[in-house]
Amino acid sequence: MDLSLSLKRAVALWPDQEALVDGHKRFTYEQFGNRVASLAAWLRGFGINKGDVAAIIAPNCHEFMEAYYACAVTGIILNPLNYRLSPTELVGIVADSEAKIILVHTDFADNVRQLAQEEPKFKRIIWFGAGRRQELAVPSFDYEELISNSPSKTLPDVNIESDDLAQLYYTSGTTGKAKGVMLTHGNATFNALGAVSELQLTDSDVWAHVAPIFHLADAWSLFAITWVGGKHVFVPYFKPVDVLRSFEKEKVTITTMVPTMVNTLLHEKLVHNKSNFSLRLILTAGSPVAPEQVKQIVNAFNCDYLQFYGLTETSPFLTISKPKAKQQNLPEDKLLEIKSKTGRAFIGVQVKVVRRDGTDVERDGTEVGEVIAKGPVVFKGYWKQPDITAETLKDGWIHTGDLAVMDEEGFINIVDRKKDMIITGGENVYSTEVEYALYEHPAVLECAVFGVPDPDWGELVAAAIVVRAGYSPTESDMIAFVKERLAKYKAPRAVEFVIELPKTGSGKIYKRGLREKHWGDRHSQVN
Repeated sequence: MDLSLSLKRAVALWPDQEALVDGHKRFTYEQFGNRVASLAAWLRGFGINKGDVAAIIAPNCHEFMEAYYACAVTGIILNPLNYRLSPTELVGIVADSEAKIILVHTDFADNVRQLAQEEPKFKRIIWFGAGRRQELAVPSFDYEELISNSPSKTLPDVNIESDDLAQLYYTSGTTGKAKGVMLTHGNATFNALGAVSELQLTDSDVWAHVAPIFHLADAWSLFAITWVGGKHVFVPYFKPVDVLRSFEKEKVTITTMVPTMVNTLLHEKLVHNKSNFSLRLILTAGSPVAPEQVKQIVNAFNCDYLQFYGLTETSPFLTISKPKAKQQNLPEDKLLEIKSKTGRAFIGVQVKVVRRDGTDVERDGTEVGEVIAKGPVVFKGYWKQPDITAETLKDGWIHTGDLAVMDEEGFINIVDRKKDMIITGGENVYSTEVEYALYEHPAVLECAVFGVPDPDWGELVAAAIVVRAGYSPTESDMIAFVKERLAKYKAPRAVEFVIELPKTGSGKIYKRGLREKHWGDRHSQVN
């Protein structure tokens, strides 16, 4: 089981079908397959072989997808780089991965200049994009020249096993030093085929790559959509108007975004004309979604909604909020409630919520435990970090660090990360519960709830809120609003109104950044 099978299938069954749309560029599956074969041949010609690492830094674009597949068919390990990281962080990642070559979009020429000054192990750079190339000591080549001067139009015949590494993703480092997550061909292939089944993907689907494909919030779909011969539409950077126009122009049927992205789209004027869209399903991932937000998504886009949950370490699917057949006839509000949950186990995956002693929590939707999981999507380990791997993988079960409840139907619902749970006066407060209450207020565009230190209570509940245009709530307004909905001890004691919330590279709200200014040297207490 390897990732090249999906490309071979698509080329064989849908050679003339439009496969990729990137701005004014359009490629059929046959053309795409030829370009992948060309790039693969050049990578091998440069001495990059099975088991070596190739890095790439780029926005969403067809070249990025070609790199994913060129590495997949040659057994090269692709290391997608988060372009939002600082040059210093990128230097550390590229040094750790020991990448032998780096593919660079010219938008990130300055980042790569610093990489090239650090005595890198990579010996070549391949440039693409319309911007100016940097003159560096490392030999560099033009991507399109390599493709047009291709020595081959045939995919290489490389023996690839299911357990061979396919990708190396570095975590965003929100809890310390970034770790390289090793995903195998088997991990990524099973995840993609599972998504085909769970989402009922077909060759009529048009997928918009909106979330960054350097991250698994979206990257898994590159392989899932290719398995069924669907169309890939690339939106380079998240710009709301560009996203909505791509939905209209290309008749996009399905996409995934992190909740902050969808929330932004909901407040664009273009979203109000439902007849412009062909969407059948919007997925979100990366963080829990309040039921009120789900209702807004369904109403605004006139489509179905599901969320999925997982980790980079799980390829990423662990659960999906897809109702069971017997639940489909429930009233609309009950269905939305189910779809707002974290979900039930993804096909082929075992998911448990356990107490500290490892026993299962009651399936009552109340008792909180840690989510653990097992299955073919679970990663091989952390790159060159066996000790940390052993702490995370125990008897084949990955310990996620996420806290959840499980209901009688087997649906879990994340209540918090262990590090985000607030303990105030001996009581546990789960930040997501407070955030859900805040999102019911019409003035709240985005919010994050976190703990701040207090000498008497240990921690106090605090909230940072981005206010929607046209509203001007006060701190006391927001505190009173939550007290009407939750126990008083769960209500924020402090509310800060901000222009924007800090985000990670994938677009998730970065709570550690909010906590740091309050905890200072004691910050490690809440990690």
